[in-house]
Parts: sequence; structure tokens; C-alpha cells
Amino acid sequence: MANVRDLIKRPIITERSADLMVDKKYTFEVDPRANKSQIKDAIEEIFGVKVINVNTMNYKGKFKRFGRHSGYTRKRKKAIVQLSADSKELEFFEGA
Repeated sequence: MANVRDLIKRPIITERSADLMVDKKYTFEVDPRANKSQIKDAIEEIFGVKVINVNTMNYKGKFKRFGRHSGYTRKRKKAIVQLSADSKELEFFEGA
């Protein structure tokens, strides 16, 4: 991987992930080729926090049809990152 910002694509903001933020667990969509240690290093470098645990989930692409054309959507990888108790909280909604 060339750049750490290429590993972390975007935060995933859902009702369930918002409930996990209370426990300092944050959910991100990451590059499917990234491993847990690369994700940990990228989060620590980008946000300046201490990561104690990374859980990952792989999702296959869904089969879609449009008329006679068919194919699969892209595959995704999701990471749930747990920060240490003394780390600052990540703010996704600045000014909200």
C-alpha cells in the first residue's frame, strides 16, 4: 500500500455503529487487501490515537441485474477499531 489514507476509505455511520462509539469502537470501510496491523497503524497515524483492537469483516459483492446485463457489486471490507481508554474521541460530525 502506497499511502495510509488509501487504506481507510470512509467511516461507516449507522445506528449500530453509533451505539458502539460509546465504548470507543469506531467502524470504517477499508481496502479489502488491508490486514489488521496495517489498519491499526493507519488509524493511529491519521487520527493520533492508540488502537488496542481491530476486528474485520469481509463482504462479498451482491449479484445485480439490469435488463440482460448482470454482474456483481464490489466486495467490501469493514473494520471495527477499539481505542484505548485514554485516547481522544474521533469526531465525524464537526459543528453538529
